[in-house]
Amino acid sequence: MDEKVTIIEEYLRKCEQIIHKISEQENEIKKAAGWFAESILAGRMVHVFGTGHSRIMVEEMWPRYGSFPGFNPIVELSLTYHNNVVGANGQRQAMFLENVPGLAERILRNFGLSEKDCAFIISSGGTNIVPVEMAELFQQKKIKVAALVTKEHSAKSTSKRTDGKKLTDFADIVLDSGAPVGDSMIYIDGLETPVSPGSTVGGIIVVNSIKAEVARLLTVAGHPPKVLTAASIVGAEKAKTLFEEAYDEHAHRIAEVYKNAGK
Repeated sequence: MDEKVTIIEEYLRKCEQIIHKISEQENEIKKAAGWFAESILAGRMVHVFGTGHSRIMVEEMWPRYGSFPGFNPIVELSLTYHNNVVGANGQRQAMFLENVPGLAERILRNFGLSEKDCAFIISSGGTNIVPVEMAELFQQKKIKVAALVTKEHSAKSTSKRTDGKKLTDFADIVLDSGAPVGDSMIYIDGLETPVSPGSTVGGIIVVNSIKAEVARLLTVAGHPPKVLTAASIVGAEKAKTLFEEAYDEHAHRIAEVYKNAGK
């Protein structure tokens, strides 16, 4: 690293490189957004799934400020709850469970899926068994799958499946977070291993790029989404109305998905 460049400047430069990599994927992002909009306009949902820290991207899609109904965030606490780190509900158990064959099927058994649905599976390495099986099961049900991985990192990583297949083998579109192999981007003199990952930065940018394009497509189609919006923008009364309407719409959509569970 250039001695005149601070650690913070170096990290921000790496993030700029990530943004550039994502900008080169605009066509793929638009294609995924088009699929998602079609599902939402059909009254169905986009099923969003991730284990570990990929949970961050799932919840960034919905529900939070600037997001809207049409997405089913599938987040298993046993696969994503990291706060305790060790002991009961610790990270060791979560890392073990995300490589248990058959768990994905048990999760999807809760939902009545339709070919009108879409799936968005997020996994930086794309090698852990549960997210890979999740994508495989969606494809078996003829549901379009968009995957978000870190391409360079996934290419250098070994699948936990006995057949060696990765998430990218069961995706109709593969999007790239733009982070490097190993994810962490900053090397410090005197420190053997790098720090400060980039996949979350890139993942959030991809997710919100998709979200913006989906919102545009829904609006153009005459069905502008009910967006969770801060009172500082629309006032307290309007903000409350939007929240209630958005949550009600989500409840109606998810009720339709639950109705045919197991069929």
